Amino acid sequence: MAMHATRPVIGIDTAKEELVIQHDDEKRHLAVDNNPAAIRQWLAGLPKGCDIAIEATSTYHMEITERAHAKGHHVYVVDGYRLKNYREGVGGRAKTDLTDAQLLARYLRKEKDELRRWMPPPKAYRTLQSLLRRRAALVKARTALRQSLSAEPLLKTALATLLKQIDRIDHLIQKRLREAAHAAGLRDQVQRCQAIDGIGELTATALVMAFLRGDFRNSDAFVAFLGLDVRVRDSGKLKGKRRLTKQGDTEVRRLLHCSAMSGARHPTWKAFYQRYRDRGLKTTQALVILARKLARVAFALMKYQENYCAPRLS
Repeated sequence: MAMHATRPVIGIDTAKEELVIQHDDEKRHLAVDNNPAAIRQWLAGLPKGCDIAIEATSTYHMEITERAHAKGHHVYVVDGYRLKNYREGVGGRAKTDLTDAQLLARYLRKEKDELRRWMPPPKAYRTLQSLLRRRAALVKARTALRQSLSAEPLLKTALATLLKQIDRIDHLIQKRLREAAHAAGLRDQVQRCQAIDGIGELTATALVMAFLRGDFRNSDAFVAFLGLDVRVRDSGKLKGKRRLTKQGDTEVRRLLHCSAMSGARHPTWKAFYQRYRDRGLKTTQALVILARKLARVAFALMKYQENYCAPRLS
């Protein structure tokens, strides 16, 4: 009977300057500069058809991820939270770049059947995500500056000038978002989501961006991708606290939370929100449930290409 060849398994810990690489079947490890030339040279020496687990970062993992995928290797991007829990589950004590690379290789070898291979996102996804993240950084900086400097009378005029300039940049980013969505043929999808009571153009654009990232089986998968699903930890009669997984894009969740706050005051969703408050849930808990509801409605509209019709909720 023919024997199936085992695919080489590799774990890669990523940082801004360096990649620490561990081949699962070898004791040696190596460090490679995190730049295109060094990555290209390392990939040229790899056998065909490797399975590669790469630690997710903000952007530092993207060069090696894209180039390895282009070379035909199977790439799996593993987020830090999942890797941390796996380390604790196998009794790992140390955390270094090398131990992380070793752990990634082990994790992929043991759990590959449960993981989804990385696939390059559409160009529109990257463009919209980049603009939304830069706007998020701008909004955060604006809030920090206002809180820090507004109490100083001597800086009042200078602060007002600075905030106006920040607002101009904000408007420019929103214009670029609108243009990017239009250029990608996503205007109808944005309008579908924006028609939902409580959802504005920015949140609608963020939801459309998230929808582009995968072929979601149902709204549960979409909610999980947004990090709005609940992590359950029960044992026997003990029920642990429910917490959001907070996977996925932080900015999409923030915008959805803002939309939920707006929606909670809207006639369409006010009774829905208040029902959970009357059950004893805290404000934040009820807003999360409403945000999840808004995401589900948006998913249905985008998946089935339907126009929004306000539900009758009591």
